[in-house]
Amino acid sequence: MSNLARKVLEQQQAEQSVQIKRQIKIKKSWLTPGEKIIGVVFAGMVCFGAIHLVSNQSKIYEANKDLQSVQDKINEQEKVNGDLKVQVSELSSYDRIFAKAKEMGLVKDENNVKVVQQK
Repeated sequence: MSNLARKVLEQQQAEQSVQIKRQIKIKKSWLTPGEKIIGVVFAGMVCFGAIHLVSNQSKIYEANKDLQSVQDKINEQEKVNGDLKVQVSELSSYDRIFAKAKEMGLVKDENNVKVVQQK
């Protein structure tokens, strides 16, 4: 029976050593905590940079759109100004002014004519 008691003791010690070994075994992580922190910070910076880049592109697009609309308004106003200049030149012709003067009852007096020179 002493052999049997010894076998039981050896089995108990073997089980205890297996349990101790299991408790001692430490999981090794693929990355250290410092590397994880650096990775998270880097990913955050990349996300921030991407958002900042998209935001800047959006602002540039809006500015270009506003610039284009202002340019269109300028072109339209230049056309209107050109049309008005043509209309002024047509209305300021000598024949038209003379016809209007006759309608109003004015007569041409050669002695009362003053010449004005343009600068």
